[in-house]
Order: sequence, then structure tokens, then C-alpha cells
Amino acid sequence: MTDRKGGAVVTASRYPHGYASVRSLGKQGVRTIAAVDDPDLGTSASRYCDDSVLIPPPSDLPAYRDALLALAARPDVRTIVPHRPQDPYLLSRYREEFERYIDVTVPPFETLRAVHDRKRLADVAESAGVAVPETRLLTAVDDWRGDRIVKSRYNLLTEAYLDDLEPGESRIAKSIEHVPAGERPDVDGLLSTMGHEPIVQEYVSGTEYLFGALYDEGRPLGTFQHRQIRGDSYTGSGGVFRESVDIPELEAAGRAILDELDWHGLACIEYVRDETGEFSLVEINPRMWQSLACATRAGSEFPWWYWLSVTGRTDGIDAGYEPGVGSHYLYGEVEHLVSVRRKESALVERPSLLARAAEIGRSCCEVPAFDMLHPDDPRPVARQARTELERAIRRRGG
Repeated sequence: MTDRKGGAVVTASRYPHGYASVRSLGKQGVRTIAAVDDPDLGTSASRYCDDSVLIPPPSDLPAYRDALLALAARPDVRTIVPHRPQDPYLLSRYREEFERYIDVTVPPFETLRAVHDRKRLADVAESAGVAVPETRLLTAVDDWRGDRIVKSRYNLLTEAYLDDLEPGESRIAKSIEHVPAGERPDVDGLLSTMGHEPIVQEYVSGTEYLFGALYDEGRPLGTFQHRQIRGDSYTGSGGVFRESVDIPELEAAGRAILDELDWHGLACIEYVRDETGEFSLVEINPRMWQSLACATRAGSEFPWWYWLSVTGRTDGIDAGYEPGVGSHYLYGEVEHLVSVRRKESALVERPSLLARAAEIGRSCCEVPAFDMLHPDDPRPVARQARTELERAIRRRGG
């Protein structure tokens, strides 16, 4: 069943989940409009992309919001599918303005605030009976005897969360400091670097997993799981090689926290499974996630499900998927190798560069499935490769 009454705006970036959404929606006959801040992105070249619109970067949050509102006001737009960290924040905080024109599925702003605040999220997880690493504010920690990590308290820094930011000011804070047992970090330096008081968590060693979900007013419409085999850094982070799994304990942990939040909309929940088999919560991202292509390849068509949700046809969602389906994000695999060459960690042993390169090559041959490389749609990966090559040449020349 197709629906040409309006279309979906996909906020695409250099990461591959925008393309996965455009492909998922386009194959179902939904008109797709890529909203990009870079005209050379591969997503815009896809056969499944009906239109491409250049908008300001989300670093200029007021201009980015106004551009999305202008797109929402177009008569050929039915919804905006959130992909970038700023999207759910804007769609939720300015819900009334957006809902004058379009349908959206995002949590209420107070719920979103609890998810963006990792300190509050740890409290929610404890209430839901979900394992979470011990989490404290930096200045409240006086015992550094165990391995710790220091990271931003918020997924997204904005004036709604931090009083000392100017109206409209926002930025992404991704830096993570690894602190080995017995070593006290430079607290003043971290406060200055982070721009706010970060959190300190006990370090949990293990395998990273993702639980993806789409909820409707506290009711799950569809869920998905994958095991992360490699991240874009050897220390972890976004998955660049993953495999779909179906683990009842992970399903229970994912649903428990979303049920506790009475969730509405998309959720990407990251967990670490330690040597005992317990899943510990890392964070929740209320949007489409970087490794979305693994889910869509396995049969969890979240972009299409989101469309069915906003158009009032949730009974058309077929929520099954196939375990054991893998997918690579090729540019992310390159970033992984760069991290092996350049990054240091006091908690994670750095692998051999040659051995890791051989491992990546072998896995690409054994699992030849890639986020942006499809025989029926070769232009996105060709454009992305050309763009990255041209930029690398300019950097070396400059």
C-alpha cells in the first residue's frame, strides 16, 4: 500500500541512516525529501530521493528550526523523520508550531529532558529495575579507586538545559575521558573542557548492544536488537559492523525503561553486556540511529513504520525481523582504523593496526552487506566516495 498524499522530510547527514530512511520510505512509494546542509551528500543522489533541500546546519539551531518549520509548511510534506540529535529536541519543544502543519511522533518535552539528562536517566533506569553503571556528578566524586569514565551530562547542550548558554545556542558534547583506577582527573580542566558539569560513571567492560524501538503512547509498535562487532572507534561508540540478534533479556531491559517513561516515538537504547551476562544501560537517543541499515536489512523497517504511525495506520506494521543479519558502514570502518592509529585509552587495549585491518577486510568478504552500497542504487556511495576523496585531497593540499 502506498501513500502519495504528502511526503516525508529526512534530515540527512554524512552518516548512513538518512539514506536507509530514504530507501525504506521510497521503496514503499512515499515521497522523500532530503533536508541537507551539504549539497554533496550521497543521500541526495539516491533513486529513492524525490527532492533535496539545502538547509542551515543544526549548529545554528534557530535557523535550523526555522528551515524545518518552512519545510513543514509545504503542502507536499506530511512529517519530518528525526535523524539528527537536534531533531527530536526541536520537534518536541516546538511541537505546537510543527503540528500546525504536520504529524510527528516524539515524546513530550519533559520526558525528552529526562532522557537527554544522563544523570536523571540513571535514576529512571534504577526505578525501572534496569542495570545502570553508578552515575554521579563530577564534583560529587571523591573515590577514584575503580575504573571510571567522564562524559557529558547531556546528549545535547542547549539553553533549555543549561542556564549559562545563550538563547538559541547549542552544541554536541561527545568527548569521553577514560580514568583508570587510582588516578584523579583534573576536575577544573574537565569542567572547562566540557562547558558544564559532566557525569562520572563506573567503567563497564563488555560487548555493546543496541535496542531500537518505536512506541505509541506507551505501547510498543516494533522493536529490534543488534550486537555491535565494531564501533567507529576501537574503544566503542557508534556501530559500524553489527549483526541482528534476538535476546529475551535485552528485550526485557529495553521495554522496561521505555515502559517506565511511558514512551512515545523512536528510541535507540545502547547497552553493555558484561561477563555475567547483565545488560547495563549506556544512553537513549530518541531518533533514528547510525546503524539503522542493519535493522532495515533484517526486516525492521523503522522509517516505514514511523510513516504508518504518523498516518494512523499502525495496524499495518509487521514487527518481525531476521536475526543473524550483518551490515557494514564502510566509512565508519575507515574511522575505526584511524582511531587505532591515533587514539589512546587508559582502559581499552589498542589492537594491532595490521591485524585489525585484516579483520575488517575478512569480515567484509564474509558479510558483503553495506549500508550505502546497493546494486540497484549505486549513485549515493559513488557520490559520497568522490566527496570524501576531494576533501581529503584539499586537506593535504591546504
